[in-house]
Amino acid sequence: MTGEVRRRSAGRRFALVIRGLIALLLVLVVTIYVWPLGTSQLQAAPAREFGFPTAANQAEEAVKADTENPSVRPECRSALLSHGRRSAKAVVLLHGYTACPSQFTQLARLYFRMGYNVWVPRAPDHGLLDTSAHARVRATQLVTYANDAMNVADGLGDEVGVVGISGGAVLATWLAAHRPDAVQRILLLSPFYVPSRGRAPSAAVKPLIVLYGFRILPDHVDGHGFSFAALSQYLRIARSNSEIKSSNGRLKSVAVVTSANDNYIDRDRAVDVARHLADTNHLTLADHELPAALGIGHDIVDPPDIKGHVEELDNLYFRLYEGTR
Repeated sequence: MTGEVRRRSAGRRFALVIRGLIALLLVLVVTIYVWPLGTSQLQAAPAREFGFPTAANQAEEAVKADTENPSVRPECRSALLSHGRRSAKAVVLLHGYTACPSQFTQLARLYFRMGYNVWVPRAPDHGLLDTSAHARVRATQLVTYANDAMNVADGLGDEVGVVGISGGAVLATWLAAHRPDAVQRILLLSPFYVPSRGRAPSAAVKPLIVLYGFRILPDHVDGHGFSFAALSQYLRIARSNSEIKSSNGRLKSVAVVTSANDNYIDRDRAVDVARHLADTNHLTLADHELPAALGIGHDIVDPPDIKGHVEELDNLYFRLYEGTR
């Protein structure tokens, strides 16, 4: 075999290898983009009817468990603010990813002063002394947590609603779609449906959810301590529930608040999802953007991050929730 023939043969083999790699890459890309994100477990939202004593006891047991658990940070225990009886109104507050119930301390007190029974549960693997524990959380755990919280809140008051921030707002939206028997008002604060384009191009979101959310790739934790695997759990819930088709005959108000300085979320998507929820239920969306001049970023609730505007913003959020603004 001459050198020229050998070179041609090697060239053909190389071309075949390249074509094979390209074909494999295309198969992987297609597989990722058609990978199903929803499962029956993410759609299950069993309602349980509790009277006030049972609902209050459920909440008190959760608070007690957190208090007795040495791995839970004291400030991060679940919190129940109760008037000792079933109230006309009750609300569940769902904190954000890497945060804990203390994020809602001030806002919870405002709702309580206004006559509400208030339930602020701690999310799975959050608020622990091990500050990396949140990386373990699973989407199925999160929707179960949200549904259990709504079952408790539904027993605490006649009219029941939900407030969520960031990842908690994703769960609040999930509740609006899956618990039409209970959710009557919803306030979405900095909802993390999709990361901002500066943090993840749109085309990269689905691959990130599949590769990290299903633990195909080893987890990556960025400089802010955010786990890609954990963030993907919230994004998976948001994506699998992105089109809310069923109406909620009991829903009375839908409100969303974003901040002009928030570079973590896609703010347009945040408003679009909230508007779709409102439109589906023939409601007018209450949409408010905090101006850049306030200097507030993604966390628009936690007092240390809102720079002296606690009372002003809490009252704004309350009025938006009640549909009076």
